[in-house]
This record gives sequence, structure tokens and C-alpha cells, in this order.
Amino acid sequence: MEKDFKPNWEEIFDPEDYIYFYEDMLNDEMTQIEVDFIRRELDLKEPKKILDMACGYGRHANRLALLGHDVTGLDINDRLLDMARKDAERLGVKVNYISKDVRDMDYNEEFDVIISMFTSFGYYEDEENFKILKNTARSLKKGGKFLLDISNRDFILKNFLPYTVMEKEGNYMIDFNFIDITESRIYAKRIIIRDGRKKEKPFFIRVYTPTEIKLLLEMVGLKVIKFLGGYDSSPLSISSRRMIVISEK
Repeated sequence: MEKDFKPNWEEIFDPEDYIYFYEDMLNDEMTQIEVDFIRRELDLKEPKKILDMACGYGRHANRLALLGHDVTGLDINDRLLDMARKDAERLGVKVNYISKDVRDMDYNEEFDVIISMFTSFGYYEDEENFKILKNTARSLKKGGKFLLDISNRDFILKNFLPYTVMEKEGNYMIDFNFIDITESRIYAKRIIIRDGRKKEKPFFIRVYTPTEIKLLLEMVGLKVIKFLGGYDSSPLSISSRRMIVISEK
């Protein structure tokens, strides 16, 4: 598979296609399970100042605001942010939505909690991914916590699929996948066939081992306090699809 390409993230996460294919998976029930998990694992019994990095269309941010937290949502995609603002208005909550690349975050000890949900980390070169972690650590108050929710590399290697197909109403989203184990990076040639039109949206994502992500977090001044394997708070194992890392400054 051709690896020399520059992904267009706004196109890859275009709401028209992205939400169309994922909305059944990311329904209200699933969102509530994830928000309950965040509350439980981060002990959000009292109002906190929370940053949702790469917040998308505000699934988590708006519901955390509904619980009384002071929430900021950051994303590079203006169309997703517009959807987040409309949903916040519908719910009657106030969230500070900001259009910004997470690589350019410039907060200084401002947040009690930072979350990065549903594999929204790892889409850049290693140096840039590391910069995001440095930005995250700097943005946290002393004693603040960071919840990083990403795919489990061990599970991916054990269950690797060279292609995946999602079908909805006669439309298709097809990913042709290649994994370079020397880079720990998955390259995907995504093809969407919808309403008789074909679109190609190639992308890549870096996947990490627990040891590696622990070392990177420690390098930016965050101490890992827990590895989890799912939103049911199960321990991380080789059979866990998710790798959820909770660290503290």
C-alpha cells in the first residue's frame, strides 16, 4: 500500500460521512456508558474544569457540562464544532468550543482534567504526537488527571484485519489496512461509496504498547496510575480492544 500521503483530517472526519457511518455505534446509550466511565474513573463528584481534546461533535463535552462541570472542547474541524454547539444549545448547557489544532494548545496549568476519547490521539508523526502530550501535561494543574483512550496495539496485532467493510442502506465504507510493525503505524486506504459516488480518504494512525505510552507520559511529567481495557473498567489485557491510560501530574 502507498504510504507517502498527507491525510486531510477535515475530509476524513467530514460529518456527512463520518457520522453517517458511525452514528449507530456512537449512540446515546454508548455515550452515556463512556461518560459514566469518565465520571467513575476520574472521581468527578464535584465540579471540575475539564478539557476535551479533539472533542468532535461534543458527545462527551456536552454531557459532562450537563453534570455541572466547566468544559472546554477543542477540535480542528469547524463543522463538527458547529454540531457540538447546536447540541449544547439543545441541552441547555454552556461549553467553550474552540477551533484549534491540539498541536498548538498553549494552556498553562488551567485544567483539573483532560480527556482524549475514542482514539483521537496518534494521527501525526511521532514528534508531533509527543508535542501533544507535552502540551497536555503543561495544560494540567498540579494533581490534575489525563484520561487517554486509544486502541490496544497488542489486540490489533493479534486480530489484524487487512480490510474492514461497513454497510449502511446500500452504502459502504471500506478500509484496506496495512500495518508497519517497525513504525507501529497502521496505514488505511479508506474508500467510501455513497449515493453512487466514490471518495478516497487515506489516513494513518500510530498505535502504542503500554510500556511505550507509559514512558512517553513519564517523559512529559505525568505518572501513570492505571491501565484499563474498556469502559467497564476491566483491567488491560492482550484481549482488550481499548487501552485506556489514566495519568496524573
